Amino acid sequence: MNETRAGFVALIGEPNAGKSTLLNRMVGAKVSIVTHKVQTTRARIRGIAMAGASQIVFVDTPGIFRPRRRLDRSMVKAAWGGAADADVILLLIEAHRGLTDGAQAIIDSLRQHAGQTPVALVINKIDRVKSETLLALSQQLNTAFDFTRTFMISAEKGYGCDDLLDWLAGQVPEGPWLYPEDQVADLPMRMIAAEITREKLTLRLHEEIPYQLTVETERWEEKKDGSARVEQVVYVARPGHKGIVLGKGGETIKAVGQAARAELAEFMGRPVHLFLQVKVRENWLDEAERYNEMGLDFRDGDA
Repeated sequence: MNETRAGFVALIGEPNAGKSTLLNRMVGAKVSIVTHKVQTTRARIRGIAMAGASQIVFVDTPGIFRPRRRLDRSMVKAAWGGAADADVILLLIEAHRGLTDGAQAIIDSLRQHAGQTPVALVINKIDRVKSETLLALSQQLNTAFDFTRTFMISAEKGYGCDDLLDWLAGQVPEGPWLYPEDQVADLPMRMIAAEITREKLTLRLHEEIPYQLTVETERWEEKKDGSARVEQVVYVARPGHKGIVLGKGGETIKAVGQAARAELAEFMGRPVHLFLQVKVRENWLDEAERYNEMGLDFRDGDA
């Protein structure tokens, strides 16, 4: 029998580099919020992939960017915390954007945070550029940092992802599995449910509002017929945002609820009754309890 292996792999990169898409691809289930808006992953979401006798626990960190607010600072601290705890670090770079100032800043910080941990370069969205551009970018990045390996992938289409998973399977240390074989995430269902609803809101709302709201699962009741009753609150920072989230005649929140309920039911494989409320809580960005709900440390936001 093969020796079992298990370990943590941190995904780091700029916002929108494709970390959540890669995590969902590797795990084979949707455990991380995927939207076209940047900075949407708040908690360090762990997704669990099996590859032969290896269990690979992915830590999807928030995108690393220049923080302006307490929440931003907490997210960036969580990202580097995830990298520090990992057995392998994957740096995702978007092929069509190349070595941006933000990517260079992450590489500079990697020298401080990575230590002896192997760091692999993952150039994502390779279907957007020509092969000669890819080769030049790979050379440029490997000159900037001593990467252990370089992978070229499309997380969205799946190109190159099997090779990356096979390599990671051999990189994680020998040891017993950390989670049951059929588990795909170590987040509680209450938090996954809140993330699903927040994703639907993010997709429907525009500009700053998605960053000014949070979703919490207040009540979870298992029904005798096998279904679940889930009650959630959407907290917004300003009274004017409440009307936008509700929509004309409540149509926005109704559509969000329907989409979130359908996805949650599919994820759980059973019926879900989802009830949403919208409440104004002007200072939620400065409340430690809200950060705990998101899996972040409030104190990390101290300037």
